[in-house]
Amino acid sequence: MDKRLLDILCCPVTKQPLRMLTRGELDALNQAIAGGHARNAAAAPVSAALAAALITADGKRVYRVDDDIPVMLADEAILVAQLDGFPPR
Repeated sequence: MDKRLLDILCCPVTKQPLRMLTRGELDALNQAIAGGHARNAAAAPVSAALAAALITADGKRVYRVDDDIPVMLADEAILVAQLDGFPPR
C-alpha cells in the first residue's frame, strides 16, 4: 500500500492512525478466520482469508485491504477482542 495513503488514513470509529499488519499478525488472523472464530463489527462471520489488513494504533480493530484498497467501513472491522491469542506474542 502506498505510504502516503497510509499516512492519511484513520479509523472511521476511533480516528486513530493505522498500520499494516505484520506477516505474523496476518497469519494469526487468518488462522482465526479459518477456524470460524472471527466476526466483523456487525456480528457477521468473516469467511475469507485476508491478503492484507490494517490495524488501529490501539490494536483493537482490523480493516481488510482488498486489491490494495482499504475497506474502511465501521461494520466491516474485525474486533480483535474476540480473537484468542491475537496479536501473536
